[in-house]
Amino acid sequence: MKYGQGMEEQKLEQESELRPEEKFKATLLSSPEGRLLLVGVAVAFMYTFWLGLKVLFSPAESQLLVGMTATQIMFGRAASMAFGYSMGLGYWTVIPVCIVIETIVVLIFYPLFVFSWRHLLVINRLKNSFERIRSAAEARKGIVQKYGIVGLFVFVWFPLWMTGPMIGCVIGFLLGLRIRLTMAAVLCGTYMAIFGWAFFLRRFHDLVASYSSYAAMVLMTVLVIIIIILGHLLHRTGQDRKDS
Repeated sequence: MKYGQGMEEQKLEQESELRPEEKFKATLLSSPEGRLLLVGVAVAFMYTFWLGLKVLFSPAESQLLVGMTATQIMFGRAASMAFGYSMGLGYWTVIPVCIVIETIVVLIFYPLFVFSWRHLLVINRLKNSFERIRSAAEARKGIVQKYGIVGLFVFVWFPLWMTGPMIGCVIGFLLGLRIRLTMAAVLCGTYMAIFGWAFFLRRFHDLVASYSSYAAMVLMTVLVIIIIILGHLLHRTGQDRKDS
């Protein structure tokens, strides 16, 4: 028994002496966060490969899909869906694309944040973003904590600025939830939010398009701008209240 304990202590001492880069490599396959990161990278690779095939066999549609992807990464799912509908894409394209992109973001962001938190992997370009998201998560952690996993699901699903999957991931981590529970709540809430936005934006697009197809494109563009501006205003208001 003592021999086994001595071996375990020696192993822990050796791991503690490793440099951060070596620790990261050692935990990439052995930790659930590392395996999650590898899955996220694999899904991102498959999605990129699919976009590449679209470029070869359907160049016009590929441009729209790349535009949707960039819009979602920069401005969120609502703006991306509005862009897709305004460009003539249907349910069976807009919804799956948004689901895949959000899934990739969650699967890659969560482990990167955890590794950064544990000082195993430091990405200087993302340090400020991680800190802003962590601050936002800290400010909203109490709301979720009252209701546990259900509260996290509702938080991610609720269609307001700064209640999205990335902050939901960090809240789950800060609350000490197991990674499977956090991923289940965040991804399910995200998918429900996507379906909600898809239904609302499609109805709005069809209503306007019944009068004029050009008017639909213009109003959907205006709606995207309004969503972005409103989101930033809500975020600034929340930060001002926190600072005061």
